[in-house]
Amino acid sequence: MIVPRHYEDPEFLHENTMPARAYYIPASRRMDTLVERREDSDRLQMLDGKWRFRYYGSIYGLEEEFYRPDYDASAFDRIRVPGLWQTEGYDSHQYTNIRYPFPFEPPYVPQDNPCGAYIYDFSYSRDGTAPRAYLNFEGVDSCFYVWLNGVYVGYSQVSHCTSEFDVTDVIGEGKNRLAVLVLKWCDGSYLEDQDKFRMSGIFRDVYLLKRPEQAIRDYFVETTVGEGTAEVSVRFAYFGEAVPVSAALYDGRNRLEASAEIRGDGPALLEIAEPVLWNTENPYLYTLVMETAGEVIVDHVGLREITIASDKTVRLNGKKIIFRGVNRHDSDPVTGFAVCRDHMLRDLTLMKQHNFNAVRTSHYPNAPVFYQLCDKYGFLVIDEADVESHGPAEIFYMDNSDEHKFDCWNESIADNPLWERAVLDRVRLMVERDKNRPCVVIWSMGNESAYGCTFEKALAWTKARDPHRLTHYESARYRKNGVQYDYSCLDLYSRMYPSAEEIREYLEQSPDKPLILCEYCHSMGNGPGDLEDYFRLFHGNALMCGGFVWEWCDHAVDHGKTPEGKTIYYYGGDHGEVIHDGNFCMDGLVYPDRTPHTGLLEYKNVYRPVRIISFDQDTGALAVRNYMDFTDLKDYLEIRYRVECDGVCKEQGSLPAFSVKPGQTGTAALPVHVPERGRTYLKLYYYQMADGPLVPAGHLLGWEEIPLRTEDDRNQTALRWLRPAKTALPPIEVEETDTSVCLKGGEFLYVYDKRTGLFSRIFYHGREYLNRPMELNIWRAPTDNDMYIKQEWKRAQYDRVRARAYTARLDWMEEGVKLGSRISLAAPAVQPVMTMEAVWCIDNGGGIRVSMDVKKDKEFPELPRFGLRLFLDGEMDDISYYGMGPEESYRDKCRAATHGLYEGRATELHEDYIRPQENGSHTDCDYVVVSDGKTGLAAASEQTFSFNVSPYTQEELEDKKHNYELKPSGGTILCLDYAQNGIGSNSCGPGLMEKYRFDKERFKFNMKLVPFRRPDRELLQF
Repeated sequence: MIVPRHYEDPEFLHENTMPARAYYIPASRRMDTLVERREDSDRLQMLDGKWRFRYYGSIYGLEEEFYRPDYDASAFDRIRVPGLWQTEGYDSHQYTNIRYPFPFEPPYVPQDNPCGAYIYDFSYSRDGTAPRAYLNFEGVDSCFYVWLNGVYVGYSQVSHCTSEFDVTDVIGEGKNRLAVLVLKWCDGSYLEDQDKFRMSGIFRDVYLLKRPEQAIRDYFVETTVGEGTAEVSVRFAYFGEAVPVSAALYDGRNRLEASAEIRGDGPALLEIAEPVLWNTENPYLYTLVMETAGEVIVDHVGLREITIASDKTVRLNGKKIIFRGVNRHDSDPVTGFAVCRDHMLRDLTLMKQHNFNAVRTSHYPNAPVFYQLCDKYGFLVIDEADVESHGPAEIFYMDNSDEHKFDCWNESIADNPLWERAVLDRVRLMVERDKNRPCVVIWSMGNESAYGCTFEKALAWTKARDPHRLTHYESARYRKNGVQYDYSCLDLYSRMYPSAEEIREYLEQSPDKPLILCEYCHSMGNGPGDLEDYFRLFHGNALMCGGFVWEWCDHAVDHGKTPEGKTIYYYGGDHGEVIHDGNFCMDGLVYPDRTPHTGLLEYKNVYRPVRIISFDQDTGALAVRNYMDFTDLKDYLEIRYRVECDGVCKEQGSLPAFSVKPGQTGTAALPVHVPERGRTYLKLYYYQMADGPLVPAGHLLGWEEIPLRTEDDRNQTALRWLRPAKTALPPIEVEETDTSVCLKGGEFLYVYDKRTGLFSRIFYHGREYLNRPMELNIWRAPTDNDMYIKQEWKRAQYDRVRARAYTARLDWMEEGVKLGSRISLAAPAVQPVMTMEAVWCIDNGGGIRVSMDVKKDKEFPELPRFGLRLFLDGEMDDISYYGMGPEESYRDKCRAATHGLYEGRATELHEDYIRPQENGSHTDCDYVVVSDGKTGLAAASEQTFSFNVSPYTQEELEDKKHNYELKPSGGTILCLDYAQNGIGSNSCGPGLMEKYRFDKERFKFNMKLVPFRRPDRELLQF
């Protein structure tokens, strides 16, 4: 082996690295563009680009001293830096959530440890005023050895933090050769067991900094906010002896606010009168210029204080705040977790435009520029150390109960003194690098590693180093029973995925710490469905300070496109890996390409900046609650309104600007004219008034609707569908056999199957509507959030039930015929799930009205759904409906939708989740119309209902693992549901709330089906 075995020694973390310091980019002169274009600095030399590379499946396969200056690397491949070697076609991707992908025997890793040899030739010009050279690696997974011009430079680990080497004595004028050996695994991998794809390589920027012999090495900016004043204190550390420093602070218009000359060790104290404070809604930044002989460092300063008040509430600048946060991994489907500034900015733009104000860097520090962007655009950040050792909770125990596993979890690492140095090192690297960022308000010790001496020491060091920020570590609750631990340095009580009941229990115990949910509302697939409930919890108790949705994006690997142009995304198990966690990485609010999920749209409107508390229809008095933390509504929003009746706008306008202070409720007058009849709503839309950080003027921030009373609140179009035919029509002819009843009218022929109590044919105006007999349907393609309840559903065999009619009665009516049956739904080996009395009334014009009185066996679990499933001809794919849209909606996931009249194609109503599942439902509907342009079928009811339209059967959705594998049925599948079970977030979160479960044991389902042809257009409203 050509390198020493540092990678299996948990106390050998770095060799020849510089002490940790704050991130900055120096220059020879003042430069204010170093966030957007740090490469403009004349003291920065980027080393990114195409490097020579060779992959070895084992460290033992590397036998040549490839780092020698005269080594012939012409046979090496080329690879991008920053980049991951798996995304370049070497090795293989692997996704695992909790389990280590290698045997658990810390600190040892597999003997055949894969590695990559990198070589980069570059030219260097010495600068006489800045003769020293420092080589920086901002991120390398997992550990690496460095040589420059054949000379060994050093070793480092901690994948997501900066490693800096002094290479002054080995760098030369002109041509230089940098060689780096990166190992896939090291002892540090036991602390990097995060829920993500495991990839390897130099994945963040590499660069050289040219520095004077004597200069600022580090600095720490601390701010104090008073009544009408603020103070900025800057403490310095130097290379060797202290040097004179000129410090100046400029406001946003580049006007000098304060300055100080520092000689020696004393801090620079900069006083600001009438300061503008930094917050998420007005992220005002001052510019700090620190000048020494031959060098200038420019940084941005936000004046803000994060505190816990005497009432145990979290406050920013003295005001109680709610973290409207999201967890964000670095993730790109093409480049993996090698992401650039534009990628980060795209994420932050989407977050801002969907009403987030906070980010948790799960589960490691992000690249330094990310925090500068958060400073600039106004995000609160939980900065999380690169620490997760989840795997010890999943090793083999004879007693595999959660209680026993959690009791043992901390023994191997968290409460093992052998790992104290490594854990503290990772926390220190994070804190020192990011300590000057105003956006960082909470230090996180890491994620899901249990608790013990390692974290006690890391917390104590953090509070001593930076007492002005808060600390959190959710896994502090996992410790050895009967052992006393020190929690004195933890400021927040943090939880993941608690139920509402658990939260209330904590709050009722007079707790001594505020409660923050570092993860909640697991956004996997079709979900989450409980955002509104957590919003109410956050705002219902002062000790709740908000939470961070899990998570921002779906993690996947782009494998090109199908012949039809659909992207092929791979997740866990698709690369042949044995240890993996399937599609559990597909749990984001946006798809891998950043197209929003409907869950993101749901979040946006749940966290709209304004809510209507009440509206008096008679007086027009409107009570408005401002959920902004720092901004008056009159300075922020334009409110527009519409009065819609049965989906048609009857009145619209804008409200004059009016003042409502942040966190307060105000009133406005909005008298509107209300129609005499029809389903009527007052809709209010909230638009940003002026350009803001990442949000342009005119951007829609949210909306809501208020039902209005009319003399007849029913949808008038639905009533027309429900009425019998107006004209006199010939009576229905009936032909009956042992198994069927054939009904013939002037335009139609229907066949009723006496064995099922359902129709097997609907033939109207010369065309066959059904591709196969209609069904009673209680199944849905399980969503990701159904992953636990579906086990009970499968045990109940809900996916295998079939209708059986016990009776078939035919009665004549004045306007048609009536068919009655007693029907059951049952599957093999179990008793009937339910029985029902079903009555079908067919009028002479061909209208089909059904009424079902349903009784479910109480032994069975909650139902996925109940309704009719119709397999229509594929040409019938033109859809119009009145209900909640245009986004999909469910009983607990409907805030992204509004009541209205919508239309589209069947393919457009399909939400294309990467792992196929139930999708595209629209709830609270009065009617839906499916048409081919010549003929169609309307479904309407006196009771509102839900429907899905899709080109795919639910069996196809359940069977396929990826959306690119889906095969259309050739028809249009129409599901007309009395109800569906809620969505929730139980893929990782709590079980579905009782109020959202479809667990009725008795209910009545009514529906009318109306085949029609286009001349019947007077019935339609589209």
